[in-house]
Amino acid sequence: MKDNIFGNKISKRVIKKAEKKQKSYIKKFSDDRKHNYLLASEDIEVLKGINTKNIILSKSGEGIDKEKAVIIGNIRMGFGHYRIAMAIASAVNSMGYTPYWFDLASFKEANCGKIINHLNDLYSLGSRLSQKYKLFNKFYWEKITTDGFKSLDYNYADQSISQLMTGVYNHIDKSIPYIATHVWNAQSAVHAKMKRVINVIPDNFSLGLHLAEGTIHTVQSPSAYMAYRTLLNMDKQQNRLKEIPAKDIAFTGHYIDHEIVSNLEEDCEKRRARLRNKENKRILISIGGAGAQQELTENIIRHLIKEIKNEKVALFINVGDHKKVWENIEKNIPEISPYTFKFFDDWDRTKTFTEDIRNKNLSGIYAFYNEDIFSAVYTSNIFMRETDIFITKPSELAFYPVPKLMVQRVGGHEAWGAIRASELGDGTIECEKIEHTLQFLDLMLKEDDLLEMMCNLILKNKEQGIYNGAYEVVKLALGIK
Repeated sequence: MKDNIFGNKISKRVIKKAEKKQKSYIKKFSDDRKHNYLLASEDIEVLKGINTKNIILSKSGEGIDKEKAVIIGNIRMGFGHYRIAMAIASAVNSMGYTPYWFDLASFKEANCGKIINHLNDLYSLGSRLSQKYKLFNKFYWEKITTDGFKSLDYNYADQSISQLMTGVYNHIDKSIPYIATHVWNAQSAVHAKMKRVINVIPDNFSLGLHLAEGTIHTVQSPSAYMAYRTLLNMDKQQNRLKEIPAKDIAFTGHYIDHEIVSNLEEDCEKRRARLRNKENKRILISIGGAGAQQELTENIIRHLIKEIKNEKVALFINVGDHKKVWENIEKNIPEISPYTFKFFDDWDRTKTFTEDIRNKNLSGIYAFYNEDIFSAVYTSNIFMRETDIFITKPSELAFYPVPKLMVQRVGGHEAWGAIRASELGDGTIECEKIEHTLQFLDLMLKEDDLLEMMCNLILKNKEQGIYNGAYEVVKLALGIK
């Protein structure tokens, strides 16, 4: 590995520390960079609608159609990187190509899977603790997810680890366009000599963590473009750094599924019609991949319980693949049982339900759980079109074109997602306290001005191409000007 990042020298101390870390991972997980992993592909049942194939370790099976293939490198770290990958896959399919899902963490017998799952367990634990213990969040988690992840030194250490993730690339045609929705995918693809790699940066807050020299970096906002272009504050001493060359970075807009973008006018009109007709408002709560929002969800349910009993509101709750979260909610709020409809591990029924409710006035609680990771994530995507108020932390979901109520972030890097949404007007400012969350919720339920404004601005934003990021990323991967 070279001793600089975009021409910015890395200290000998940091290099030595990174080399030591790499050796420790080799000792712990082995070194399979020259291993002969054979790959095949298979359909992803939940994502059949967007024609997405899953790349698996296999000695037999369907191959990869390199003439039509766009590989989407991703990992599960929370749900965010999976959701962005789904948006990219949707755009790839809409443009006549075949998206191939390449999840490094899914290759559990390979070195990449062992390392990533080890690191993901640590990150998920930190996310949960940050929601449970305010002092831990303030004095440790916020600092590590902002200051710690920000420096080029951190990126250099990550690069040394991602070198160990290249074994599974040995049988992939290096000319196939490769879109990475996590930086380890981007870095490992470069180390594996893939020829055209797009590094899809998820956050609106600039972090050295997300850099992968040798790729084209994409960002969702002008402010992120300026910060990444200059590598602003990525030096611990706040020194001026050499910039990312303009050819290596692009402002694309928000990474959104084709199915959502292409139906925005219809979906916003449905929301306005519910306002005009005084129908029940629909609320969607999506539990994140770390399962860190149980307490907040319970507070919201308790606040809404009277409206639910009086059949005045419909509440969709997607707990993802965290069944224990739902079991705890039921245990702690037993009075919701008569008003609750469960959709557990039944993707076909869930999908049919979204189609059936398009023109209905709903009430009650609708709970969704799926052990299958694709269903767990994608359930929230299909319900975005059917909801009036989406209650979410300012993660990757902050960029979606649906009226959003932004609750407390998980990690300091998420704060700028809420800033972006509130400035564009398709979401609220971040509510760091439950009383502010409930205040916004009451306003959005009892009065119409906020939802009217958000619907209007979503449509204006679409006209300006703000939600076209997924298409633009694919164009870059395909070399389309």
